[in-house]
Amino acid sequence: MSFGQSISTCFRKIGVFSGRASRSEFWYFYLFVAILGIVINFLATALNLNGDAGYGVFSAIIGIIFLVVQLSVGSRRLHDTGRSGWLQLLLIIPCVGFIILIIFWAQPSKPGDNAHGPAPA
Repeated sequence: MSFGQSISTCFRKIGVFSGRASRSEFWYFYLFVAILGIVINFLATALNLNGDAGYGVFSAIIGIIFLVVQLSVGSRRLHDTGRSGWLQLLLIIPCVGFIILIIFWAQPSKPGDNAHGPAPA
């Protein structure tokens, strides 16, 4: 799956926590979020918007949208490795939980169909 395809797939499946997501879909989306975050922070600093109340509300709304998309693609990625999406609750554990999830997200897909559906295309 290409960079553009993964971004469009993730936004098309916003809030869809069932099914499976390939490694490329997951990691390309996280790369997009990281790049977008850097660009937005750079622009906000350059335009001196950090103290603006309107920017804070806008930033919070966009943050919530991206959080839902990230949680849904993370859940689908865990399903692709044969795990439950609820394992994302490991993020509550500082540092260690995130490291464990990175290891799970980076593992290869389980071949063929599993309990969460057919293998991603």
